[in-house]
Amino acid sequence: MTDTSAPGNPNPPQDPNGEKPAAPIMRVLGQYVKDLSFENPGHAPVQSQPNIDLGIDVGATPHADGNGLFEVSLKLSAKALADGKVMFISELDYAGLFQLQNVAQDQLEPMLLIEAPRLLFPFARRIIAEITREGGFPPLLIDPVDFVALYQAQVRRANAAGTPTQQ
Repeated sequence: MTDTSAPGNPNPPQDPNGEKPAAPIMRVLGQYVKDLSFENPGHAPVQSQPNIDLGIDVGATPHADGNGLFEVSLKLSAKALADGKVMFISELDYAGLFQLQNVAQDQLEPMLLIEAPRLLFPFARRIIAEITREGGFPPLLIDPVDFVALYQAQVRRANAAGTPTQQ
């Protein structure tokens, strides 16, 4: 069980007027595997380096309870092809429950779609590495992801389609 009370900041930042504005807070209340799939259609010896097709998607939805709670989902998919044959297919939907406080509206999306997945990524990366190793392959170690560039691409796609970026 997670304690949801926020610890006090003994030295909150001050603005020029002497006011003590509340600093933005992002808390990870939980993280979990929502969905995991690994398909190993046939483990045949491979003479060549497989081509890995990697997909990454990030989405955020407000939690039904409100109170600044959001579920952020990081979806990783990997398909390995060698000699024209599928070696494995792995799909992971890894999510976290985040609580945001004192966050300006214009900073909400960047916090949810950049900072939150940045916190989730190392855990999702480890799961993909372990599941491919358990499938009989060398562990698939996904390179670090530039979530800023991914967010900017998502914003461009959403603007082109005329839809909001949060999913």
